[in-house]
Amino acid sequence: MEMWLEIGEIAQTITFSEEEDQLIWKYESKGFYSSKSLANAGGEHHQAAALLASAGDAFALEVNRLLVSLSPVVDSVLEQLLRAWSFLAVPLFTGAVTLCMAMSVMVLAEKVFLGTVSAAANLFRSRRRRRPGKGRSARRGVDPAVLLDEEAGGGGGGSAAFPMVLVQIPMYNEREVYQLSIGAACRLTWPADRLIVQVLDDSTDDTIKELVRAECERWASCGVDVRYEARNDRAGYKAGNLTEGMRHGYARSCEFVAIFDADFQPAPEFLADTVPLLLRDPRLALVQTRWEFVNADECLLTRMQEMSMDYHFKVEQQAGSSLCSFFGYNGSAGVWRRQAIEESGGWDDRTTAEDMDLALRAALLGWEFVYVGAVKVRSELPSSLKAYRSQQHRWSCGPALLFKKMFWEILAAKEVSIWKKFYIVYDFFVARRIVSTFFTFFFFSVLLPAKLLFPQVAIPTWEMIYIPTVTTLLNSVGIPQRSLHLVVPWMTFENAMALHGFKAILIGLFEAGRANEWIVTHKSGNVGQKVKSVTPGDYLKQRFHGMELLMGALLLVSGCYDFLYGHGYFYLFALPQSIMYFMIGFEILGVSACS
Repeated sequence: MEMWLEIGEIAQTITFSEEEDQLIWKYESKGFYSSKSLANAGGEHHQAAALLASAGDAFALEVNRLLVSLSPVVDSVLEQLLRAWSFLAVPLFTGAVTLCMAMSVMVLAEKVFLGTVSAAANLFRSRRRRRPGKGRSARRGVDPAVLLDEEAGGGGGGSAAFPMVLVQIPMYNEREVYQLSIGAACRLTWPADRLIVQVLDDSTDDTIKELVRAECERWASCGVDVRYEARNDRAGYKAGNLTEGMRHGYARSCEFVAIFDADFQPAPEFLADTVPLLLRDPRLALVQTRWEFVNADECLLTRMQEMSMDYHFKVEQQAGSSLCSFFGYNGSAGVWRRQAIEESGGWDDRTTAEDMDLALRAALLGWEFVYVGAVKVRSELPSSLKAYRSQQHRWSCGPALLFKKMFWEILAAKEVSIWKKFYIVYDFFVARRIVSTFFTFFFFSVLLPAKLLFPQVAIPTWEMIYIPTVTTLLNSVGIPQRSLHLVVPWMTFENAMALHGFKAILIGLFEAGRANEWIVTHKSGNVGQKVKSVTPGDYLKQRFHGMELLMGALLLVSGCYDFLYGHGYFYLFALPQSIMYFMIGFEILGVSACS
C-alpha cells in the first residue's frame, strides 16, 4: 500500500511546460490520455497507470519535437513532389497519347498494305486459273509420276524421276496423336524407294517410346521406310532434335525435307503438290502450306484462334510470299530444300523461334520462299488456356529475341535488296510484332482507363474509334463467315492476350529468365473427349491468373466511373473488355485437359 502511495505522489509532482500542455491537449483531442490527465482524474485511474503513462508522454514529446523540427523540410519536399507531378503528369500523358497516335497509324498502314498486296495476289491468281490448261486446278487428278517426270525434264524412268524426300516428325510424349501423324506421313503418295519417314522421338516416358516404336515397326512391315530415332537427352529441344535427325547418312542423301509436328496430318497428295515447285525453281528454298484445324469448333477459345490464324495465312503469309518471297516459316507443313538448310547453318536453338531463325538466315543468303494456300494440312489448336498461353509466349518471345540478335546481320546482308531489308525490319518485326502488340495492350488497357484522371487531355475521335474499327475490320477479312458474329469477343480477346504477348516481347528483348523457355503444346488427339482434371494443390495457380484479373478490375472500375460521371462513351469499350479479362483470369475460356 505504501508503494502505491509513493507512485501516486511521484505522479502528482510531475510538471509540464506550456509547449507540453499544448501537445498533451492535441493527444487528448484525438482520444489518447496522458499522465497529466490521468493524474488529475483522481480515483478514476490507478496511480501506477499514471506513472507509466508519464514515461510514455516523455518519449512521445521527444519524438514529436523531432518531427516538428523536420516537418518544414518534409512539407517542402512533399510540396515540391506534388508540384513536379502536377507539372509533368499532363505533359507525360499527352506524350503517351501522341505516341499511341503514331503507333495506331503504323498499325493501320501495315494492315492496309498487307491487305492490298494479298487481295492483288489473289485476284491475279484467280485470273490465271480461268485460263485453260493453266494453274493448279488444271493439274488436279494427274498422276504424280507424270508431274514429276515433267519437272525432271521428261524421258520417263519411273520412280527415278522422283527426288529423295525425307519426312521428319519431331515429337515429345505425344501419346494422343502419334498414330495420326505417323500414319498420315506413311500414306503420302510417293514411291516407297524415294521416301524416308523419320520419327524423331524425344519422349521421356518409356511407355510412350515403346508405343511409338511399335507403330513405326508396324508401318515398316507394310513396306514403308520408317526410321525411329531417339536421343538420350532433349538438348536444343525441337531444333536439336531436327539437327540430330539430319546427321544420319540416309538423311543427307535426301534432296528435300518435309517437316510435320506430331499433330499434323498431311493429305496423300501433299508431296505431289509441293515438291514440283521446288524442282521448277532452283532458287526456291521453302514451300509453306496452309494449316486447317480439326478442332476449331470445340470451344470458344479454338474458334477465336482459328479467326487469328486464318488472317495470318490468308493475308500475312500470302502478302510476304507475293511481295518479296519472304515470310516466317511456320515450323510445320512445309518442305525445305536440304541445300538451303545446310548453307544457312542448320537449325539453331538460340531462341524459341527456331523455324523463323532458319528462314531468316536463308533469306539473307538470297533464298526465296513461296506460300501455297491451296494446299491445306490438318492440325490441332490448343484447346486449353494454359497450352495456348505457353504457345503464345514462345511465339512472341522467340521473334523478339531473334530480332535483337540478328538486327545488324539483316542490315549488313549483301544478298538482300534494300527493299527486302526494310520489309523484314519494319514490317515483319517492328510494325507487325512489336508495335502492334504494344499499342494493342497499352492503348486499350492502360491509356484509355487512365484518361479518366486527365479530363483536360483530349484523345482524337479518329484514334479512339475510327482507326481501331478499321483495323478490326481489316483483321476480320480472312475469318470464316460462320464466325462473323464473334468479331467483338474476338477483338477483346486479342486485346487481352496482348498483355501476355507484350510481357513475352519484353522478356525476349531483355533476355530475361524465361527467354528460352520451351514448353511443348499439349495435344488432345480425340476431339471432344476431354476430362476436367485439376489437382487441389495447383487449383489456384492454374485456374486464377492475377494479372488478367487485376486488369479486368481496373477496366471495370474505370468503365463504371465513366458511365456515371464521364462525358464520353469509353464504358462501351471498357465493360466488354473487362468481361474478357475476367473470362481469361478465371479460365472460363477453353477446356481443362487432363494432365
